[in-house]
Amino acid sequence: MIRKTRVRTYSPYSRDAVSLLGGLIRSARLVKKMPIQEVADRAGVSRGLLQRIEKGDMKCEIGVVFEIAHLVGIPLFVPDHADLKRQLSYTNEKLALLPKSARARKSNIYDEF
Repeated sequence: MIRKTRVRTYSPYSRDAVSLLGGLIRSARLVKKMPIQEVADRAGVSRGLLQRIEKGDMKCEIGVVFEIAHLVGIPLFVPDHADLKRQLSYTNEKLALLPKSARARKSNIYDEF
């Protein structure tokens, strides 16, 4: 059985954001003089995966990317963990007030001219 590989297209914004995060990870690692193998070992990933993350590969698992960013000291949303917890709590409260799912709006289009 032949598996089809799905080709995804990403916006330039998304590609640039991932490249920026990869560059920030590499830069922080080098400033802290952390060898690539040490960071990979601490994150529990292969050296090759870490290299792909640093190059901005869009196919890397986001949880691993966030963990590595944390290991090298890059704050992703806010620098303080307590602030992050507060924002998470606020978002969860907001989600509790919103509908469980989104539905397409019914629009009445008047197209008789």
